[in-house]
Amino acid sequence: MAADRVGAPPRAWQRMLSGRRLDLLDPSPLDIEIGDIAHGLARVARWNGQTSGDHAFSVAQHSLLVEEIFRAIVPAASPAAQLAALLHDAPEYVIGDMISPFKSVVGGGYKSCEERLQQAIHLRFGLPAAIAQGLKKDIKRADQIAAYFEATALAGFGLAEAAEFFGRPRGFSADHFDLSPKPARQVETAFMARFQMIESDLRQPA
Repeated sequence: MAADRVGAPPRAWQRMLSGRRLDLLDPSPLDIEIGDIAHGLARVARWNGQTSGDHAFSVAQHSLLVEEIFRAIVPAASPAAQLAALLHDAPEYVIGDMISPFKSVVGGGYKSCEERLQQAIHLRFGLPAAIAQGLKKDIKRADQIAAYFEATALAGFGLAEAAEFFGRPRGFSADHFDLSPKPARQVETAFMARFQMIESDLRQPA
């Protein structure tokens, strides 16, 4: 990548395959496209790539798993709530999946950037910039259940170790979910299909 021009401020935007330029410091909902999100998340590895299998277990596949678990936790969840669950890690299509230990080292700057991106993504797809605390809690629970299953099935964690960090799932079994890492293109297609299904439900009359 070419160096920034001498004397010019550091470049804070990324060019997407759609042609959009997304400013990381001041992200605009108008520069966010679901195709860019699906493409990026399908190529970002969870667990820094330290998982078993022939393919990385991507953030897109994790997002699909979390949304599936979320619907099991909240069977009457609205399409908007389902969309919030699917997009819960969407900022990582730009900033990558930074593991929790490194987030602790980096500190608040990473978190504020992530939050601005999340808000812009929500607004782009018709969600409130900040979702309700109850919904946020349910998505977090689904996220932790998914993390436990991924940790024990793919990332080499023992059951007790995973329970210490993510909690032990109650009423859920990994046998009910497909945890086999898939090729990026296949996961990208599945993510887009789920998004389009939810979006179609959103357009239905109340």
